[in-house]
Amino acid sequence: MSLRINDTVPNFSAETDQGPINFHEWIGDSWAILFSHPKDFTPVCTTEFGVVGQLSEEWKKRGTKVIGVSVDNAEDHRKWKFDIEKVAGAKPDFPIIADDGLAVSKAFDMLPAEAYLPDGRTPADSATVRSVFIIGPDKQLKLSMTYPMTVGRNFAEVLRALDALQMSSKGVATPANWEVGQDVIIPPSVNDEDAKAKFGEFDAVLPYLRKIKAPA
Repeated sequence: MSLRINDTVPNFSAETDQGPINFHEWIGDSWAILFSHPKDFTPVCTTEFGVVGQLSEEWKKRGTKVIGVSVDNAEDHRKWKFDIEKVAGAKPDFPIIADDGLAVSKAFDMLPAEAYLPDGRTPADSATVRSVFIIGPDKQLKLSMTYPMTVGRNFAEVLRALDALQMSSKGVATPANWEVGQDVIIPPSVNDEDAKAKFGEFDAVLPYLRKIKAPA
């Protein structure tokens, strides 16, 4: 079954390179980002894990936990982290789920139920395990993005999207290319009278496009 925006994400217990977790318990009251990889010791993924490690303080500022999932075992994850740190110059201090049984990849609809890992497999056998899932404290899926193996993910955009999602949780919407500090949009579901009561004066660019300063 496909996973859609506002669905409660699957809960699971799994081994990581930092020990066992229960996913929903691990999220707790935080925001969370689950990002997946088809295989350890691959070039694009190594650079991506490195950038996530470099952004450690940025995730903390936003009250967000990050966790990787790769279709290999926990011991391989621990070994791979030495390469990641060498490339990035930053310690990847987040856990990586060992999904060599494919349970997590299938639960998040990244692989079909009949998928398996053949002997001598290559990353192409699990190429679709290349997604980012942003999850709210309510354990619901807020955003997902999937990339091909040849295109490294832009984690500056992941951060921007996380900022926008956290802003939108205050009852507003964000325009294209929005960044922290810029004006936001009053949703069409709020009429003018209620908008003034809730937000004060607004700029009606169009009857359905009303802008205000971003709430603190």
